[in-house]
Amino acid sequence: MFELHHLTAVEQLDWLRRGEVTPAELAEHYLARIERLDPALGAFATVTKDAALERARAVESTVPKAAALWGLPSGDKDLWMRANVRTMYGSRLMRDFVPETSDEIVEVLDAAGAVSLGKTNAPEFGMPSYTESLVAPPARTPWDPELGAGGSSGGAAVAVAAGMLPVAAGSDGGGSIRIPAAATGLVGLKPSRGRVPALSGFGSLGGLVVAGPLARTVADAGLLLDAIAGPSPWSVGPPTWDGGAYLNAAVRGEGRYQLGVMTTSPWDSAYEVVVSTEAADALALASRELDAIGHGLEPLTLEPDDTYAPAFRTIWQAGAAAIPAEGEQLELLEPLTRWLVQRGRGLGAADLGSALQQLALFERSVIRQFSRFDAVMTPSLALTPRPVGWYDKQDAERNFAQQVQYTPWTSFLNVSGLPAITLPVHETAGGLPMGVQLIGRPGGEHVLLAIGAQLERRLQWQKRHPSDW
Repeated sequence: MFELHHLTAVEQLDWLRRGEVTPAELAEHYLARIERLDPALGAFATVTKDAALERARAVESTVPKAAALWGLPSGDKDLWMRANVRTMYGSRLMRDFVPETSDEIVEVLDAAGAVSLGKTNAPEFGMPSYTESLVAPPARTPWDPELGAGGSSGGAAVAVAAGMLPVAAGSDGGGSIRIPAAATGLVGLKPSRGRVPALSGFGSLGGLVVAGPLARTVADAGLLLDAIAGPSPWSVGPPTWDGGAYLNAAVRGEGRYQLGVMTTSPWDSAYEVVVSTEAADALALASRELDAIGHGLEPLTLEPDDTYAPAFRTIWQAGAAAIPAEGEQLELLEPLTRWLVQRGRGLGAADLGSALQQLALFERSVIRQFSRFDAVMTPSLALTPRPVGWYDKQDAERNFAQQVQYTPWTSFLNVSGLPAITLPVHETAGGLPMGVQLIGRPGGEHVLLAIGAQLERRLQWQKRHPSDW
């Protein structure tokens, strides 16, 4: 039986604008699915039903119908403030915090006409690559609820994959869009540093954290990227944005490109990274399809760099040092977060300066090594989605190592500022999604979307759905 969430986000937007469904009717449909499905999946930390319906009715009279997301339901990651809505940052420390103002990315989504249904689940201060906090249920992939959805945009990914939202924005400081997208069978796009002005990367230590889309189709990802990107003093690349350029690239899916194929990572010298059979199968499948389309492919090995692992650890710890916990408040933090905070506060200016310099040199090295390719492809994840509870919650060093071994190809793209997209190309014998990651040149999101559209047309992953679809 047909239901509204069976439409893509692009199709739902078309229905809204043509009056086939109203914003309030669409919001009610998704709120009913959240009420039924979310208790078992943990997509939302807070649902704002009354405010959502009031907003949906207001959109019809106060927001121009040409707005990029007019009437589409969305969610705010629970690391983003929305005025008068509890924002917990996944932490007991902030569980009663109700901000008076909204973050810029939330205001951008509102200006685009989106209707927020609540706060999507996130781990404590977004530090881990899994979404299992002490203030909300764990985010579980709808393909197998025994398995985690990754993080830190885990709740947003679950909501889209399970049909509780048509599309969702997330943030990515070390893989936090791409990891949960891969674990839930979605398209997840981390834009270039500076592409999305509201969360550009420039405001975070090391320039790591940017905002981007999680979606079921490449075109839906392009639609959301168009909505949150735009001309600004920080935008990278030529001024190609025209209110629909990324959607157009995703719909047209044109071009033939030279691609590098890589399984090495900058963590290889510090941790034992094993590429699972399932990850290798996904990479092989995508390689065959891209070759059949007519792209050029050649193997690539990342130059070893022993400075990357310690420098990234330093920046990650330094970023945690600003978490507002002092004295006895530190005991409210989870062990991993407390370890990161304490290590970060023990760093000196020379430690931080050296790490930033090493990562700046690493960024230049990666861009140089990738410069002869239009895109570089890696597996999305080294392993299949991890069971809920798999990560060691007491031994922080082991926990950090587990995160690296699960997702070794994501963080170095935040460091280098390059755009990257994960695509759900493969399904394992057990029915789990596995993907590949495409890495673009600076400002090259349109190329990633075009290649993604070509693969989507051949593999038809948008027709695969979890059991409760």
